[in-house]
Amino acid sequence: MAPKEPFFLLGFLLLFCFLMSFSNANCPKTNSSLLNYTSQFLMVQHQLRGVLTILDDCSFKVSQFDMLQGSDNVSWWGASGETFENLTRGFLISDHKLNQTYKNDSFTVNLLKNVTWDQIKVLSVWDLPTASDFGHVVLGGNSSSTNFNGTGGPLTVTMFDNCKVLSKNYRVRWNYSEDKDLIDFGLEAAIGIQNYMAFGWANPNASEKFMVGGDVTVSGFKENGMPFAEDYFISKYSECVVNEEGKFQGVCPDSMLDSSDPIGLVNNTRLVYGHRKDGVSFIRFRRPLKSVDGKYDLAVNPKAKMTVIWALGLIKPPDSLRPFYLPQNHGGTFGHLVLNISETVNDCLGPLDAEDKEDQDLVIADKKEPLVVSTGPALHYPNPPNPSKVLYINKKEAPVLRVERGVSIKFSIQAGHDVAFYVTSNPLGGNATLRNMSETVYFGGPEAEGVPASPTELTWAPDRNTPDIVYYHSVYTQKMGWKVQVVDGGLPDMYNNSVVLDDQQVTLFWTLSKDSISIAARGEKKSGYLAIGFGREMVHSYAYVGWIDDDGKGRVSTYWIDGRDASSLHPTQENLTYARCKSENGIITFEFTRPLHPSCSKRDERPECNNIVDPTTPLKVIWAMGAQWSDNHLSVTNMHSVTSKRPVHVLLMRGSAEAEEDLRPVLAVHGFMMFLAWGILLPGGTLAARYLKHVKGDGWFQLHVYLQYSGLSIVFLGFLFAVAELRGLFLHSLHVKLGMLAILLGVVQPVNAYFRPKKPGAGEVVSSRRILWEYMHVIVGRSSILVGVVALITGMKHLGERYGDENVHGLTWALIIWLLVGALTVIYLEYREKKRRRDRVSGGSSWVLGNGEEEDVDLLSPSRTVAEKDSDFSERMEVQLEPLSR
Repeated sequence: MAPKEPFFLLGFLLLFCFLMSFSNANCPKTNSSLLNYTSQFLMVQHQLRGVLTILDDCSFKVSQFDMLQGSDNVSWWGASGETFENLTRGFLISDHKLNQTYKNDSFTVNLLKNVTWDQIKVLSVWDLPTASDFGHVVLGGNSSSTNFNGTGGPLTVTMFDNCKVLSKNYRVRWNYSEDKDLIDFGLEAAIGIQNYMAFGWANPNASEKFMVGGDVTVSGFKENGMPFAEDYFISKYSECVVNEEGKFQGVCPDSMLDSSDPIGLVNNTRLVYGHRKDGVSFIRFRRPLKSVDGKYDLAVNPKAKMTVIWALGLIKPPDSLRPFYLPQNHGGTFGHLVLNISETVNDCLGPLDAEDKEDQDLVIADKKEPLVVSTGPALHYPNPPNPSKVLYINKKEAPVLRVERGVSIKFSIQAGHDVAFYVTSNPLGGNATLRNMSETVYFGGPEAEGVPASPTELTWAPDRNTPDIVYYHSVYTQKMGWKVQVVDGGLPDMYNNSVVLDDQQVTLFWTLSKDSISIAARGEKKSGYLAIGFGREMVHSYAYVGWIDDDGKGRVSTYWIDGRDASSLHPTQENLTYARCKSENGIITFEFTRPLHPSCSKRDERPECNNIVDPTTPLKVIWAMGAQWSDNHLSVTNMHSVTSKRPVHVLLMRGSAEAEEDLRPVLAVHGFMMFLAWGILLPGGTLAARYLKHVKGDGWFQLHVYLQYSGLSIVFLGFLFAVAELRGLFLHSLHVKLGMLAILLGVVQPVNAYFRPKKPGAGEVVSSRRILWEYMHVIVGRSSILVGVVALITGMKHLGERYGDENVHGLTWALIIWLLVGALTVIYLEYREKKRRRDRVSGGSSWVLGNGEEEDVDLLSPSRTVAEKDSDFSERMEVQLEPLSR
C-alpha cells in the first residue's frame, strides 16, 4: 500500500488546484488599484482594532482583529462615504457574521457575488439593529480629518508594534524606530473618566522606592471631554504642594517646577490623540528619547533595560490655587517593571472590557421640573454614526433619560419646527414605518414641536406596561436621541417637594413634618461624593456629605466648615436618622431626616446647636462634588472638583426656590429708593417746616410740601419694585411689617393736610380743631419718619440674613453714621431755634420785626402763649412805627 500514497497525494493536490481555479474563475478579474491594499481600522466602538488587506477582487483578509461582542447581527458593510447619510444608506457586502468577541484573530472574508470593490468607498463593521458603526477603513487612503465621531486622520490609529500589560485593566503600547529620536506611546485603561493614567521612567539610581525622582507622563480627560497629556516629575511621595520656601514639591508638572522656561521646553510630552470609548480611556502621545531639560527629564537608552513606573488614580481638575491637574493618591494601583523599548513585545490578548461602558450623562426626570428638549451639535454621541445635530435634554447632549412609572413628566419642547419629539420602541427613530418596520409610539409625535420663543409643553406618564428600555428620537430624522430607562417609583414619589439647585447639577428633595424635615440630594453627574450645605458659601456653612466607603457601604456625615482648607471641616454630632447613601453608575444619592431644632441646652455651645431650620425663612442651599471622601484624615484629596456658583434660596413651605443673583439687583434699587425717601427727602421736609419758618415768605411751606410728596412718590415706587420681584406681599418678617406701618403713616399725612382747619386771623382765638389737627399732623409725621428709619435698619439686617450680601455690614454702619449725623444736626438746629426765640422774647427790636404767622403755626411750642402776646404787641408796634419809617 505504501507505493500508492504518493499517487494519492498527487491526485488530491490536482483536485485542490482544480477547485481553486474554478473558484477563481467565478471571481471576475479587474484592474482595481485596491488589490493588496492594507490599512488599519479606525476604532469607533467596541474596542475594535485590526488590519485589513485586500487579497483579490472577491475577498479580503483581517488580521490582529480585536472586538467586544455586539448583537447577533454585526456584519460587514459597505458605503460610498463616511457621512451619516452615506453610512446609513450602505449595504451588506458579505454574509460573514461577527457575533462574538475577537482576540487577536485572523481570517478571510469573501464578498457577496453582486459586490465589487468599485462600489465600496468605506468598509465598516456594522451593527444592523442600531445602524451603528463599530469601526471602518476608508479604502484607497487615510480617514478624513473630521469624521462623524469628531476625530480622525492618520494619527488616530490605535494599533502599535508593541504592547505590554501593566495590570489587569491597564496597558501600554509603543512604536520605536531607530532612525528617529522619538517614541510614540499609547496608554489604555478600563477606568472611570475621572481617573488619570501615568507612565514613565524611574530614577536609574534608585534600588527601591522607584517613584521618587521619576519622570512620568500623566494623561486623562478634561471636564469638557478633551484629552490631555503632561510631563510630570516626582520629587516626593505626595500631591503637588507648595512648601515653606514657596517651591512646588510632590507629583508636579515640569512646567510648574521650572516656570522660567519661556517656550515650554521642559514639557517634552506632545499629545497626539485621545478618545474615551466603551468605558476605556486611550491616550496617544509622543516624547523624545533625549530632552533639552536635563533636570526633570530622564534620558532614555532604547537599547538598554530600564525600569519604568506606572500608576492609576483619581485626578483633581485645576482651580484658582493650583492651575494644573492634580493626580491624587493611586490607591494601591501602581507598579514598576524592566523594559527594553527596542525589543518586540506583544502580550496583549484581546480588547479591554470595562464593567461600566456608559459614559453618557444621566438626566433623572422630576415631576416638579420640566425637561427642556433642544438641539445641538453631535460631539460625544454614544452610538455613531449620527447626524450633524442631536437632541439635548436640560442642556446635556443625548443623555440617558431615567423616568419612573406612574410619575407624570413634563417636557418643554424647544428643538425647532423641523424636529418633532417622540418616545418609541425603535432604537433608530425617524419614523420606522417609513422603513417598513414596526414600532410602538409611547409619547409625542409630529405635533410635538416648538421653539424657545414658543415652546410646546406636553406631559407623559409611563405606566406598568412601558418596557424598561425605550428611546426618545425625532420623528423626521434618525438617531437624534438615545435611551430612556423606565424604572419603578423613587425619590419624587417619596418626597413632597423638590427643586433643582444651581447649574442643574443637583436636585434637592424634602418633606416637612411638625418637628423634623426629611431631605434627599441627588447628583446629576458622576462623582466620588456629593455634598450639600446650608449657607451662602461653604465657609461658615453646615455640610452634609454622602459617599461610598472602601467596603462599598453608603455613608452620610455632617460637618461645620469655618475655613477653606481640609482642616476647617469639623465633624458634628447632629442627630440624623434614616440616613442612607447609594451610587448608581457613579451617580450619588443620599437621604436623611433631622429635627428642625437641634436638641441642645442653653449652655451647649456645639456648632450644630445653631443649625436651626426655620420653615418660614428661605433656606440657603449650596452643593459640591469631588473625586473621593473619607470619614477621617481629611486632606486636599477631599476638596471639591465642581461646586455651585451661587446659593439657591429654598422656600420650604412653598415648595419652590429662587436664585440669589436674580433678586439682589432689584432689592438694591428698592433699598436705595427707601433710603432716599426715609433718610433724606421726608426728614428734610420735616426739618424745613420746623426750622425755616422765620424766613420771610412761604418758601418753607413750598419746600416742605415738595419734599414730602417727592418722598412719598419714591416710597410707592420702591414698594412696587419689591412686590413685583417677590411676586406678592408677605408680612412674615419684621422689616415688611415696619415698612407697611411707615407707608401707612406716610399716606395719612397728605390726607390729614387736605382736611386742615382754617388758620386763625390776626387777633382771633385758635380753635380746638386747629390745635387737634396740629397735634395729629406733627405726631403722625414724626412717627412715620421714626418708623421708616427703623425699617431701613431692619431692612439691612434682613438683607444680610436672607441673602448674605458681602457689603451689608459696611452699609449698615454707613446708615447708622448717617442717622447719627442727622440726629446731631437736629439737636443743633433745635438749639438754634430755642436760642432765637429767647432772643426774640428778651430783645425789643425782635418784637418790632417779629412775624406773627410763625407763632400762629407753631402752636405746639411751649412758648405759644407768650408768642401770641408778643405777636399782638408786635403788630401794634409796627403800626405805630410806620409813620416814622417814611
